Parts: sequence; C-alpha cells; structure tokens
Amino acid sequence: MSLVLTLIADPARQSLDAALIDAAEAALADAGAIATGRDWLADGIALDISLTAADPAQAESALRTRLEGAAVDMAIQKPDGRRKKLLLADMDSTIVTSETLDELAAYAGLKDKIAAITARSMNGEIDFATALRERVAMLKGLSADALDKTYAQIELTPGARTLVQTMRQHGARTALVSGGFTWFTERVRERCGFHLDRANVLNLENGLLTGTVAEPILDRDAKLRALNELSAELSLTPDAAVTVGDGANDLAMLKAAGLGVAFRAKPIVAAEARFRLDYTDLTSLLYLQGYRAGELVEP
Repeated sequence: MSLVLTLIADPARQSLDAALIDAAEAALADAGAIATGRDWLADGIALDISLTAADPAQAESALRTRLEGAAVDMAIQKPDGRRKKLLLADMDSTIVTSETLDELAAYAGLKDKIAAITARSMNGEIDFATALRERVAMLKGLSADALDKTYAQIELTPGARTLVQTMRQHGARTALVSGGFTWFTERVRERCGFHLDRANVLNLENGLLTGTVAEPILDRDAKLRALNELSAELSLTPDAAVTVGDGANDLAMLKAAGLGVAFRAKPIVAAEARFRLDYTDLTSLLYLQGYRAGELVEP
C-alpha cells in the first residue's frame, strides 16, 4: 500500500534533523515498511516521506515508540485526496487558547468551580448539554459587560489565521462549529476569516445573563450534523473535510472526517482520534494536507 508519512516539528523545541529522520525510517523498516522518498514541505519543520506498508497502524506505532521524547507530530495516510475542501473547527482550546465559558465565569467569581465541570465534560465524564446548562445557570444575573471583557482577553492559537486563510485562498469552505456561544464565535469568525459559525445562543435580558441557553444545544451530535450538512451543500462527502478539536464533544466529527485531528486533546480524544497533534500549532493541519511553506497565507 502506497502511503505518506508526514513528520512535523515545533522549531522552538525540535528540528527535523538527519538523525531524527534516519531513526524514523529505521523504525519504519522494523515494522515492515519501506521508505521510498523524501519531500520537504518546510525546511527543518515539515517533511513528507513516501512509503509502502502493509499495516499503517503498526508502522505508526513503531514510529511513536522510536521517536518518544521528541517534540514531533506525525501522521500516516494515503497520498490521494489529502487537500480538503471543507474545514470544521472547534473554538475553545482549539482556535482560541482558552475555554471562553471558564473565562467568563471569572467575572462571577466562579472560574474554578465552572472550570472543573468543563474539564469533566471535555473528558467525556458527563453529558455535554447537561453540563452546559448547569454552568450557564450559575451565571444568572451576570452583567453582559463581562462578555466584552472576556472577549478582550481571548488569544488566537498560533497558526489559526494561517490555517483558515490558506484554505480559503485554495478554495475550501471554512466553518467554526462550537459548543460555546455565538457571542464569541461571531467575533472569532471575523477575526480569523471563517466563512460561517455555528454555536449556542446565550440568553440575555436587560443587559444581564438570564442563566439559560437557547435550545436545542449544539453538542457532539450537532457537530456531526454540521459536518454532514455542509459536506452535502458542497456536493462532497465527509472524506473531503478536515475537522479539528480537543474535547469529547468533538469526537464524532473527528472520526467521520477524512482528516479528523485531535489538537492537544484530552486523553480520551487523543486515544480515539485517528490523527493527533500534540506538539505543533495549527499550521500543521496544512502540512498534513501537503501544503508547502510557500503556499501558506501568513496573517
């Protein structure tokens, strides 16, 4: 079976040097795979290695064992159809560095309490919709001014704008699909350049949070529906999509997409997703699609 291995390094911590690449190819050989060529996507940062392998999973397992301790992300996939026509991205702890609901809760003096519930939800320990309603109810009466203050502190994850703008320039449709709130996704959509956003609606009345969120809740199933609906609108199958997220709420859309990537994900997500990024930034989603450094649209 013809495959491509992509190795990606965080240049601040690790370079793809000759010793590391040789070690990777030796691990492939030990797993019965044969490296047939190298193609640099970004010098010292991202490299494609063409290979043949009967068992891709076995080859990747051998690689991860051999390269353990190196700040390098890797993925083995078929070379055909790597460039995707649709991007669906989670927002919290993916496109932005924080959990916006947790940060909002800080203005009610409840950050630690609400963050603990968030963590359990993202780890798949409790139902997402139930956890969302519980957390929002705790914020009843909070001034809407806290939304502005929270947004002012939001930081984009490195590579977020480059990911969105590069895929847009190459004809892809881009969507921000979040279990968070439209109040934030609308602003992050404009900031990054996504075509559209979908999220939950936080109810406000007389300048205060009512402690409720509009139904139905955008949860794990709704994210999967968004993938299927947007694919159908473009006359595509989910195989032509790349999805990215970090929590249990994202697993369904990660598993259904042609390239579903767990980004610095919770353990349950990293364990179940076919692809994952543990060390590098969101630019890596472009390298996994075969984009070269010269094709990237920098912010």
